[in-house]
Amino acid sequence: MTAAPEIRRALVVEDDVDIRGLLVQILKREGFEVTEAATAREGLEKARAGADLITLDLNLPDGDGVEVCRAVREFSDAYILMITARTDEIERLTGLETGADDYISKPFSPRELVARINSLFRRQSRQAAVDVANADERQRAAEVQKNLLPRDNLRIQDYELAGRFRPSRSVGGDFYDWYGTPDGLHLTVADAMGKGMGAALIAATVRAIMRSVAPQPSIETAFATAARATEADLEQTSSFVTLFHGRLDAATGVVGYVDAGHGLALHVAADGGVTRLSSGGPPVGAWPDQAWPPGTVSLRPGDSLAIVSDGLLDIYETVDQFTEAVAGVITAASSAEDACAVLLDMADVPEVADDVTVVVLQRLLG
Repeated sequence: MTAAPEIRRALVVEDDVDIRGLLVQILKREGFEVTEAATAREGLEKARAGADLITLDLNLPDGDGVEVCRAVREFSDAYILMITARTDEIERLTGLETGADDYISKPFSPRELVARINSLFRRQSRQAAVDVANADERQRAAEVQKNLLPRDNLRIQDYELAGRFRPSRSVGGDFYDWYGTPDGLHLTVADAMGKGMGAALIAATVRAIMRSVAPQPSIETAFATAARATEADLEQTSSFVTLFHGRLDAATGVVGYVDAGHGLALHVAADGGVTRLSSGGPPVGAWPDQAWPPGTVSLRPGDSLAIVSDGLLDIYETVDQFTEAVAGVITAASSAEDACAVLLDMADVPEVADDVTVVVLQRLLG
């Protein structure tokens, strides 16, 4: 079944009866649904009803077409084609700077008028096609980024692990990743500077590099190797990445970690006490040849390790307020998954314009 063609609406604002009639006839022949106005006031009223194209005379009995154009631009993005006997170059520039899309002088050729109108709408069609292609590309990128996140819950005896991610746009620079090891698990949370496609590409690169160093037994050596491999790309893009990487020994509950400028990893004790883990240095890519000393934190039964990106920080005046709020959510939550969901919901406010990522690792009570 063939879709009905879209009806295009035109408004002719012209005080000369003969010229107005000619314009109406030409536009109807080109498939437009046409309304008419003989004055500036009437033209503005009818423009508010909606139009895709407005032909506008500059010399109207109750006002100047330039002022009408300026007023129309306050509420409409219709194409405006100025038609006038004024051919002075200054007035031509004045009209276009006011918001007109094109300018044709009287007397005009009907063929030239049609050619100019078709040119305006071809431009619109090309832009619409570009917009559709860009939207499709963003959708595919979002699907790729989603598929790079851990797909399945990683089950480790006596532990629960959960994560959530919400980009500020269709794709974002945050990511989290985890995978099991013979001793427990490795997990990474990172935030690439910026938003959108560029940040997402950097995040995907960092994820791949962090996975490539997983076999190295020393977390300090592994992280240094990954940082060196990442620095060249970050330098070329004038970017940097804040990054938390941890390795859990499930038998002991000890998490060895490296924090490169992230600074928002929290150890929440079973009794609700909270400690923010110290950062070991600047973000990766901020300065060359940096070293990041590792740290450790021990998870006792009932303890949790929460790593949150700075998007959630935007709704609090201080880091201490943020720390207490996150600890309160985790302590009150029935599970790590529930805690992540609540924290992500807290970020669903206008104040948060950044990507938001939350990962919670909880050691279960015996």
